[in-house]
Amino acid sequence: QVQLVESGGGLVQAGGSLRLSCAASGSIFRVITMGWQRQAPGNQRELVATIARDGSTNYANSVKGRFTISRDNAKNTVYLQLNSLKPEDTAVYYCWVVANYQNYWGQGKQVTVSS
Repeated sequence: QVQLVESGGGLVQAGGSLRLSCAASGSIFRVITMGWQRQAPGNQRELVATIARDGSTNYANSVKGRFTISRDNAKNTVYLQLNSLKPEDTAVYYCWVVANYQNYWGQGKQVTVSS
């Protein structure tokens, strides 16, 4: 089994910054893709950013230039730096990891951006 523990998030004013972290642990043979998804009230869950093992990244258009995803392969940890936050970024953010060729999700962290 693989466990994901998220940290970070919280309440910030528009224009502010936050950082999310997610550490994977357990019986990990190989971590392939890591990423973040988010879900706002009344909306479907959407992909925010992904990072492959080689460091290549992809971002949703809505966060390009504002969010930065990174990972530490030695620690099986993925990070999401959220800058220039907007009220529409308010959502529960979920860590997502493809490990041992299976999908795992974190418990979710609330990010609230006030106007």
